[in-house]
Amino acid sequence: MSPFEYTSKWFVFKAYGHENVRATHRSTIEITKDNFLTTRGDCIIGIRSEASTKDFPQWLVEDIKNGSKIFVVFCTNNYCDSLIGYGDKDLILSHENKIIFRKSNYIEPATALIRSNKAAIDLSRKLIDDIKKSEEFTIMITSLKI
Repeated sequence: MSPFEYTSKWFVFKAYGHENVRATHRSTIEITKDNFLTTRGDCIIGIRSEASTKDFPQWLVEDIKNGSKIFVVFCTNNYCDSLIGYGDKDLILSHENKIIFRKSNYIEPATALIRSNKAAIDLSRKLIDDIKKSEEFTIMITSLKI
């Protein structure tokens, strides 16, 4: 394959960390619009999110439902980490409060992608340490059509 130029759309939004972020869950990562976090929420890495699955733009919904490979990047001012997962025709994408990235094939309204290569426990600890400081961070989502 020869090198080529690739241009894509990105859905970009902000969320905030919290001192109770543990990021120890072994199968999911969650971002929520809630403004609080207990220590039981071990999959939650972001609160006060600007977006939920219901807020995804139409192009992203279509790409997810077409089974595209989905690329997600999480960035604080100091660190970034990413994951890759897959869309599915059965994803609902209608939750008003949260976004969940899953290693499994489980589907419910907050599920944004399945078969992720990472869960909360797999994210960079440097990134998570920044997020624990209640720092604002950026989430960027795109589909890969390569």
